[in-house]
Amino acid sequence: MSVKTITKAPVLAAAVAVALSAAAMHEAQAAEMEKCYGISKAGHNDCQTANSSCAGTAKMDNQKDAFIAVPKGTCAKIVGGSTTSG
Repeated sequence: MSVKTITKAPVLAAAVAVALSAAAMHEAQAAEMEKCYGISKAGHNDCQTANSSCAGTAKMDNQKDAFIAVPKGTCAKIVGGSTTSG
């Protein structure tokens, strides 16, 4: 083994560890969120509506099929918010 290989191994191992922990954190955060429909401003929805497939495409405020992700349990506290589209 060369000196370069020996010095790169711990850096590579650390990078892999960070990547794996970041993926686990993202999954945990996603589990703590819920989709809240009917409360986003025009152009500020998170993703996918019945008429489009991309974030930021809601045509009007409070569009019933557009959602934003909020912490679980929050949507029920927002006037006009719903955890189902439509």
